[in-house]
Amino acid sequence: MISRPRLRIAIVYDCLYPHTIGGAERWYRSLASRLASRHEVTYLTRVQWRDGENPDAPAGVKLVGLGVNTPLYTQSGRRRIGPPIRFGLGVFIHLIRNRRAYDVVHTCSFPYFPMMLAAVVARLGGPPMVTDWIEVWPRDYWNSYLGRYGGWIGALIQRLCIRLTGQAFTFADSTATMLRRYGYRKEPIILRGMFAGDEAAPAVEPDLKSARAPLVVYVGRHIREKHVTAIPAAIARARETIPDLRAIIFGDGPERPRLLAEVARSRLEGCIECPGFVDWSAIDEALRRAMCLLLPSEREGYGLVVLEAAARGTPAIVVGGPHNAAADFIEEGVNGYVAPDAGPGALAAAIIQVSRNGASLRVSTAARFKRLAPTFAIESSLDRIEEAYRAAAGLSSTNRT
Repeated sequence: MISRPRLRIAIVYDCLYPHTIGGAERWYRSLASRLASRHEVTYLTRVQWRDGENPDAPAGVKLVGLGVNTPLYTQSGRRRIGPPIRFGLGVFIHLIRNRRAYDVVHTCSFPYFPMMLAAVVARLGGPPMVTDWIEVWPRDYWNSYLGRYGGWIGALIQRLCIRLTGQAFTFADSTATMLRRYGYRKEPIILRGMFAGDEAAPAVEPDLKSARAPLVVYVGRHIREKHVTAIPAAIARARETIPDLRAIIFGDGPERPRLLAEVARSRLEGCIECPGFVDWSAIDEALRRAMCLLLPSEREGYGLVVLEAAARGTPAIVVGGPHNAAADFIEEGVNGYVAPDAGPGALAAAIIQVSRNGASLRVSTAARFKRLAPTFAIESSLDRIEEAYRAAAGLSSTNRT
């Protein structure tokens, strides 16, 4: 009989869904949950829960909380340096103390400090490491994010981390290209599937016959590169053609005060809801009755929420650009539109186009998703990930028993 060996896997990421919300967070939770059905999985993460609160760990996964619960972002929307450094040191100490406890460590490249220190432990005789590169930032983006000198340091650290990477996973061809451009000498494994569906409830077929509400939905963090503050002006412009248009903007983040100010400036307090972070069931309900998803982000390493919307027959509007992998999911006029920029005029024009195409666009969105669902599903990635684990650990892919 041939059986695959059971692996001892450590997943390292400083955020845990649903304590922290985001596409990467959903990916790592789903990955840990799937792997735990046939392997021993430990999830190393930053403490994101209050004292006395029981963390929401994936079923079958051992959760290790490191560091302390502190904000991740500054008021300007940049990632704080302190939390990832403290978390990275916690990861280093844990892996040094447990260097024989794991066959492989699976890290996210960003934030860089935990990944760098996990690589150091690997070179000191600890478990080998594989790394997700969800995004690779070009130098000009680093400069816009941190300024000239800070950007130079950030780009330098990114190059160092690329050199420290063993087996790399990416989720888009463009990211793999950028990884090679900045010094990666191996061949990255491109994973197409991150979509895990609704793990809390069975899948429900979208209602494609009933008319949808004139409703636009945004789901994501409120950070500068997501351009969430552009939504109120776009809604105001589109309401000149669609008078009863409304929007729900889910999520939270450092741009939230600016967003609320824009809603007030546009006098749309009665038309735009900003409920913050909510239970996934509320997002599910909104996506099922919405006319479209609006994701004006300039930078997405995958764009999981576009697939979440498409699974509900809801088309998406995204913004084109070299760093936005979400645009790869859009077939123009079939499951949504790619706006040329995040300006109010461009976004409003796309919203109006979705409204005009109505039911036919929903039908083609659902049909396209159903056709490509096996490619998008997380299950399509698991075998390749497990094979990479075994290769990194020097284990045979099969054992005879």
